[in-house]
Amino acid sequence: MALLLAVVLELAVFVGVGRALGFGVAVLLVFAASLLGLVLLRREGMRAWRGFRSAAAAGQPPGGQVTDGLVGLAGALLLAVPGLVSGVVGLLLLVPPVRRLARAGVRRATERRVSSMVAGDLFGPRTVRVRQGAPQPTPQPTPQPEQPVVVDGGRAIEGEIVEPGRH
Repeated sequence: MALLLAVVLELAVFVGVGRALGFGVAVLLVFAASLLGLVLLRREGMRAWRGFRSAAAAGQPPGGQVTDGLVGLAGALLLAVPGLVSGVVGLLLLVPPVRRLARAGVRRATERRVSSMVAGDLFGPRTVRVRQGAPQPTPQPTPQPEQPVVVDGGRAIEGEIVEPGRH
């Protein structure tokens, strides 16, 4: 159903651009976007492969390079697919600020779908911020006895996972 809606949207936009700018210009725009997408597809693929290999060779988690490569490849592929709407979305995915947002979204989605051990292997260890003071009770759906994390002499430490670069 979504594919059918995408095709109908592409046709409607193509007809609209054809009426506004002319049929030849609309065909030229679709052709130019597809050609650009094919060129970028190769470049983004090579870039992703080099990033993955360099991370693996350095012994670093490859998740950042993999997600960046996936977003770049998705943008180039959307540009290569004939269509004005897919071309605009593909072009947006190649713009650095939008690419960063998409990369963060792919990372969050991946971390939700895989175990924390696999996520750690892909993206590296997570930073934990520890707060001092009395631990705050965590709301739970069903009442259960609280099980604090016991460290050094029985002191409970409460913490939260913080994404690197965020404070």
